[in-house]
Amino acid sequence: MLRHILIWVNTVLWLVTATAAAAQESSSEPVSYVLAGALLDVESGKILQNQAIIVVGDRITELGPESELARPGGAVLIDLSNLTVLPGLIDAHTHLNSNHNLHGYRRLEVSAARTAIYGVVGAKATLMAGFTTVRNVGAAHYADIALRDAINAGEIIGPRMKVSGPSLGMTGGHCDSNLLPPRFQHRSQGVADGPWAVRAKVRENIKYGVDLIKFCATGGVLSKGTEVGAVQYTLEEMEALVDEAHAHGRKVAAHAHGTEGIKRAILAGVDSVEHVSLIDAEGLRLARKAGTALVMDIYVDDYIIAQGEHVGILEESLDKSRQVASNMRENMRRAHESGANVVFGTDSGVYPHGDNAIQFGYMVRYGMSPLDAIRAATVKAAALLGMEGDVGAIAPGYFADLIAVDGNPLDDVTLLQNVRVVIKGGKVIKSPELPRGYSGGE
Repeated sequence: MLRHILIWVNTVLWLVTATAAAAQESSSEPVSYVLAGALLDVESGKILQNQAIIVVGDRITELGPESELARPGGAVLIDLSNLTVLPGLIDAHTHLNSNHNLHGYRRLEVSAARTAIYGVVGAKATLMAGFTTVRNVGAAHYADIALRDAINAGEIIGPRMKVSGPSLGMTGGHCDSNLLPPRFQHRSQGVADGPWAVRAKVRENIKYGVDLIKFCATGGVLSKGTEVGAVQYTLEEMEALVDEAHAHGRKVAAHAHGTEGIKRAILAGVDSVEHVSLIDAEGLRLARKAGTALVMDIYVDDYIIAQGEHVGILEESLDKSRQVASNMRENMRRAHESGANVVFGTDSGVYPHGDNAIQFGYMVRYGMSPLDAIRAATVKAAALLGMEGDVGAIAPGYFADLIAVDGNPLDDVTLLQNVRVVIKGGKVIKSPELPRGYSGGE
């Protein structure tokens, strides 16, 4: 009798184990085995030779020397043994829904629907250039939210996105629309004046799904009738905005060229200041003390000055661009030398999407090492976006967002302008050697 019971128990256990194994096998995620001839560890700054990466689903599970990390059975081989592999790059200041050919009065002809279409084009170009994550800081009609959601749903290809929706600003400021005469009574969606109106606008953006809040603390280059150095918003308004955003778990980015506006934004508690053209020693001290990220787009002015008359940029904007360009670049040098937290951001959409990596060469020219510039676009940018542990490095637990280039970018950072392979979430998006469409990529 006992023998029959034991046989029955063993049979049941075998059936349960076999059923569980079969269920696991049928629902298992795709597995990839990536060979990297050289791999840049952005945290240590070392180039590691002959590395292997195991990817399960969209995340990295193991990483180590190829000689010690065997290829799992059934894993798809992605052979990058003749290339240098890096983490997918991050641009912390983009406008994917903007068209670089439409500036000044040309922007008035752009409909909400066309804005959405521009976003699809911009997102693809950005991802193909090796930028697997972006922070989009300003888009009309909440078009960046729709773009983010379509990418997340797998309906279109593009980078991971953190989005702000319409930028907030005062009446007549850089974040308003000042092109039309008074009879049209036209204003941008993010305009709000006074602490409580600003709080209400923050809540409205959050209602419609933004990941962060962006506002204008000073005038700007491409707006009509504003001075880049002029402060916009009182400290009371900025503090109300930051307090409301942080209360809802949203970080805050402040557009600021002018010296006083930069300092006022830092004192109000923003998480990052964008452009930062005219920062002074006191502003750098405040930024270091608060840990405020400085996102300095030091390439874009060259594009504005060279191409402005062809793409509708106003003459006053060209003058302002000439005014801030050299200041911003020298101040980036000072910011980096002082130990301030300089994060990679380019203002893409003002210039053509996909040209983001041009800025690396400028950052090196103005004082950074290639490794410093790459860290600004990986680990530092990931921390600013609140995505550390997910993006910005190649390590177990991180998304399998990888790029590959010929040669060593620590010797020549301009190699990043010609990314050969792009992998996002374990899916090959771009590769001249490998079949496109692996594991669901386009």
